[in-house]
Amino acid sequence: MAGDAKKLQPIIIKRVKKGGHAAHGGAWKIAYADFVTAMMAFFLLMWLLGSTTEGDKKGIADYFSSPLKVSMLGGSGSGDSSHVVRGGGQDLTRTTGQVKAGEIEARRSTINLRVLKAEQRRAEITRLEDLKRRIEQKLSGNEKLAMLRSQILLEMTADGLRIQIVDEEGRPMFASGSPDLQPYMRELLRELGDVLAGVPNRLTIEGHTDATPFPGGQRGYSNWELSSDRANTTRRELLAGGLPEDHVLRVLGLASSVPFVPADPRAPANRRMSLIVMNREAEERALRGGALPPAEAEAAAEAEAPATPTGSSPPVANRKSPNSLPLRTLSSAFPSSIPTACRLFQESPP
Repeated sequence: MAGDAKKLQPIIIKRVKKGGHAAHGGAWKIAYADFVTAMMAFFLLMWLLGSTTEGDKKGIADYFSSPLKVSMLGGSGSGDSSHVVRGGGQDLTRTTGQVKAGEIEARRSTINLRVLKAEQRRAEITRLEDLKRRIEQKLSGNEKLAMLRSQILLEMTADGLRIQIVDEEGRPMFASGSPDLQPYMRELLRELGDVLAGVPNRLTIEGHTDATPFPGGQRGYSNWELSSDRANTTRRELLAGGLPEDHVLRVLGLASSVPFVPADPRAPANRRMSLIVMNREAEERALRGGALPPAEAEAAAEAEAPATPTGSSPPVANRKSPNSLPLRTLSSAFPSSIPTACRLFQESPP
């Protein structure tokens, strides 16, 4: 029985857990990492302060002492430097950081409009002179057109290059009393259209006739219609020669109002076509309907106005009534009564 009791006795197993010493834990690593980070930030701050200019330091001190004042009004060092490298800024010769914009004289780029217009005018004259030479070379290089050289007049005017094709006795441009071109003139106009297409200037085409009247021309077909039809025929032939359509600005029929030979209104030379290669000023004037620019119109008005002495009343001719015409207009309508009226007005007491 005793042997059986020994077999049934429980067996107790004791397991001892060894715990680490508190001094050998891992908490010190976190503290060391915080210390290293703080030291890195400290040395970085020292390096920045050593690289910062005195103006920056003063600005930082002013900002922390009164931030609202510096942000609103600026401080003694605010804006003096925005770079850690000494001398950085608009002026690299400075050693105290970026220079204030107010300390540097700003460069002013001015454009003299009068000089610019003069240069444009010279460039246009050069271009038109070159066009004139090319037309002369075109005429001299073609045997058929060389025969018409005496009928082609080239001249530089205030409006640009004027090309005039005049009639000669026995060699007209058009059939008598008709807008139908002669074959040799058709070839000439097409050659001119090819040359004029090479310049950007726009054209005015003027048709002229002599003073020989049409029978019943006052009420029917007259020299006005004939000159307009001939100008349009000329325009179509220039376009057929290669001239762009937008290069033609005006087509005018002037009949016999501007004779080439005023002493002989029926001379063949009065029957002509004028091609004006306009410069910029003439083109702008044509687009404004012949009116001067506002500045030039004001200057012309001041030049025409009589000078009034200081302290004196304006002359009688400049006094206007709200419901009356100017005296200059009245003087043209009533030339005999105006001097008397002016004398009475000056003698009457105020």
